[in-house]
Parts: sequence; C-alpha cells; structure tokens
Amino acid sequence: MRVVLREVGQSLRRNASMVISVILVTFISLTFVGAAALLQLQIGQMKTYWYDRAQVAVYLCTDVSPETVCPQGEVSADEKAAVEAKLNSAVLAPYIEKFYFENHDQAYAKFQEQFKGNAVAKYVKPGQLNETFWVNLKDPNQSQIISESLSGVAGVEEVRDQRSYLDQIFGILNVASIAAISVAGLMLVSAALLISTTIRLSAFSRRRELGIMRLVGASNFYIQLPFILEGVVAATLGALLAGGAVVGIVQFFVQGYLAQRMPFTNLVSLGDGLLIVPLLVGAGILLAAAASGLAIRRYLRI
Repeated sequence: MRVVLREVGQSLRRNASMVISVILVTFISLTFVGAAALLQLQIGQMKTYWYDRAQVAVYLCTDVSPETVCPQGEVSADEKAAVEAKLNSAVLAPYIEKFYFENHDQAYAKFQEQFKGNAVAKYVKPGQLNETFWVNLKDPNQSQIISESLSGVAGVEEVRDQRSYLDQIFGILNVASIAAISVAGLMLVSAALLISTTIRLSAFSRRRELGIMRLVGASNFYIQLPFILEGVVAATLGALLAGGAVVGIVQFFVQGYLAQRMPFTNLVSLGDGLLIVPLLVGAGILLAAAASGLAIRRYLRI
C-alpha cells in the first residue's frame, strides 16, 4: 500500500496543473449542488413557516368594486354584521383560531406603510381599499371551507387564501433551484470528463511502468488503484472546498446578512449547511472513482 500511495503522490505532482483543474471544476460544480440543496431546504422551511401563518382574507365590497360582484356597491353595516355572524357560527367556529376586522382607515395606514415612497400611494384614498375580515385557521389546509361558506354572500367581494400568493413565490424559487441543479449537472459532467482525461494522460505518461507491472504479474486492481486514488484525492479536495463554500454561504450570507434583514422568517441554519458537507464529499468521491475507474479500464483494455 505504501508503494501505491507513493505512486499517487508522484502522479499528483507530475500532473499538478490538471489536478488543480479537476479540483476547481469539482469545487464549482459541487458548490452549485450544495446551493441547490440549501435552496430546497430553505423552500421547505419557508413553506412550513408561512403556510402555518397564512390567513384567509374576506374582502368586503367598496364603491369601486366590480358591479358584477357587488351590484349594491359599498357593503352595509347589516351585511358586515351578517358576515361576522357567519364567522362566529357553530359551522365555521371550529375551524377558526381567531379573526379580526380591518376598516378603511386601518387598510389605508397599512397600504401607506407598505408603499411608502411609491408614487401610487399619493393617489389611493381610504374608501378605495377594502374593509376586510382577516381569518386565522387552526388548519390552513381547510381554507376551502371558509371560501365556500362566504363566497357569494351579500357584501363580500372576494375570499382569498394568502397561500395562493405564496405558491407563486415558491414556484419562482423552485425554478431557480432547478436552474441551479441543471448548471450543477453540466458542471459535474465536465468534472467527470476532465477527471477521465487527466487519468488517461497520467496513464500514457507512465505506459512503460505499466508494461513492466503487467510483465511481472501485477493484478488488474493493483495497476488501476493508483489512478483511481489520484482522481479521488483531487475530487475530494474540490468537494471539501465546496463544503466550505456552502458553510460560508450559510454563516456569512444567510445568517450574517439575510437573518438581520428578514427576522420575520425561518432561514436555514449552520447545522443545515454542515449536514450537506458530507453529502458533497461523498458525491465527489463517487464521481471521481467512477470516472477514474472507467477511464483507466478503457485505456488499459484490461
């Protein structure tokens, strides 16, 4: 085994530039893989966090509501009382954790805060914004019950589950995750091809030694092992760098930057980043072993 390790060390020094290329390509490709894995973990955590907090909004009619939905115009006090009575009824109460009413002035104050500095805020009047019953459900998955019970009720313009907005956001994040995985896949193919080429060049430069080893009866495994280890060592170094990059992203960008500016959401932790590191190292080793083994077998035609 000592002889094999010495051969690996000599080969790595002899092909230093190619080895560095393998390390860099593996590092970049596995960093994309790690970033995609982090993004999937983040999406899962955000779904759990926000879906549990998603509300159902019961928007009441205003003077500017569509006539087809609100032919009577602005919701009356009796109609508001009727909607509130439905929310308090024995039919819906078991599904509702709590609800509260937001009038025109409260909706206007919230709108001005959200769109502060935006020109559109100057042209919106309180009466143009819907008065709303905001409903928190015990189980957000049962929002359809509220929607079916209050849709079409006099004075109600629309019943909207906020999770519909979240679905759009998570859809965009999923597309970004798929794009990262696609780029990572292309980079992994490039890494495999580069490892294969490096091993073949290494084998070509040592063809006389390989011929002697065959003549003295060295086994196929003994001949192939140094080349496989050469690829594994280079890919492992790249994988460790990728793992360090993933941990750095979590520590300095997610926890150090985003957590300070997004205190209202649940972000991936350093523990999640550390969980991905051994997966990246394992993927790098498997990729290198497979590419190196295939390359040396085809070159030697053993």
